[in-house]
Amino acid sequence: MNKTSPAHDSQVPRRGRAVARPPGRVEVTQLRNQAFAVFVRDHELTVDQPAEAGGDNEGPTPVELFVASLASCVAYYAGRFLQRHHLPYERLRVKADFTMADDRPARVASVRMRVLLPVELNPDQQQALRAVVGHCTVHNTLRQPPEVTVELG
Repeated sequence: MNKTSPAHDSQVPRRGRAVARPPGRVEVTQLRNQAFAVFVRDHELTVDQPAEAGGDNEGPTPVELFVASLASCVAYYAGRFLQRHHLPYERLRVKADFTMADDRPARVASVRMRVLLPVELNPDQQQALRAVVGHCTVHNTLRQPPEVTVELG
């Protein structure tokens, strides 16, 4: 197991030992080539690029995780709706298809999500569910983008 670490930070967690982090913090450290370990609270996952893009395909790409974040947020809100209304939710699924923009800057151009419900809803329930999934935090963040700063050192 390759345990590379950044040159300037001896506090970065090593692969295989996820370290608890406070809410609101994510840490990322390079593993090898284009693969990175991502630490979120006491969870660890790997992001990488596919082989055809120069990576080793050890995990999803950051863009795929971005879309997965949106889809899983919608799934969470849909699941909570079904639970609150005492409806079956165990086989709830969300499928997300996305396209990349053809121009610069590089970005996701569109995301199409399908909420696949384990139960049929009447029109009033469908409207209510649409309103509830419209409260997804990730989707709201895209509607009102946060200020993002990048500092060095």
